[in-house]
Formats: sequence, structure tokens, C-alpha cells
Amino acid sequence: MSPHWSQIVMLLALVLVANGAPALFALLRGGRSRPLDGGLVLWDGRPMLGRSKTRWGLAVSLALTPLAALALGLDWHLGLGVAMGAMAGDLLTSFVKRRLGLPSSTSAPILDQMPESLIPGLLVGETLGLGWLDLAFVVSAFTAVDLALTPLGGWSGRGRRRQDERSG
Repeated sequence: MSPHWSQIVMLLALVLVANGAPALFALLRGGRSRPLDGGLVLWDGRPMLGRSKTRWGLAVSLALTPLAALALGLDWHLGLGVAMGAMAGDLLTSFVKRRLGLPSSTSAPILDQMPESLIPGLLVGETLGLGWLDLAFVVSAFTAVDLALTPLGGWSGRGRRRQDERSG
């Protein structure tokens, strides 16, 4: 059984758009946005999700990923499914990281990438005709790309985090 390279590449591209669009938008926008959790603090005294998970970030991912799917010749619904899965994985990761006591925007290799790429793959993999090996490749490739780009994101957000610390 041969891999479905074009479908694998398309899914990987959509996962990258879904996860990358919010970060790129935040960098371009420069300002802070309201946190998705509204600043809610849970029983453990920690934020539910943290300040880096914003309404704008969610909206940008849900809007741009379906457009990217259309650009790839796929149905926009498939792009929306990828965005919803990626954002669900991202929010789950943030929730778990806060429970572990990790501050917002802290890198947690593998934990940061696995849900954000596996959940969308599980949601649309069958539609694209992808099997478990194909999904494993998408998750691995996304993890490699994300880990390679994470230092750049930390560098670009460092000044904003310092400014937040000074003002808050």
C-alpha cells in the first residue's frame, strides 16, 4: 500500500495554517487580544488556558484554514474541520500545561505538537483516504517543523512578554 503523498502534504499544509495563522496574526497585530478564557482562574489558582489563547487567534484559524483548503482544491468544510481539530488540540494542550504549572507561551515539546496535529488528522484523515501510517507522518512532520520554528516564535514574542511583565 503506497502512501498518499499529495493528501499527506495537503493535510500537513492545512495543519500548519491552522496552527500558524494565530501566531502570525498576533505578531503582525502587535497588540494584545482578550483571552479566550476571559481570565478565568480555576481551583488550582492557575488560569484555565492562559493569556496567549485569544478570541482573535481562534477566529483567524477558523477563517483562514477553510480558505487554504479551497486554495488547495479541497472543500472548505474539510479546512474548517482541520482548524477546529487543531484549535481543540491547542486548547487542550494549554489546559494541561496550566495544570502542570507551566506559564503561558512555555514550550513543551511533543505535548505542544501532538494534539494540534493528531486531532485534525483523525477528523479528516478518512475523508482524505489516509491511514494510520500517513497520519503518523503528518504528526511527525508537523512536530519537526514546529520545533524548528519555536525558537523564532520565542524570539519574536520576547519583547512583548517583557513589556507585559513590566505593565502587569
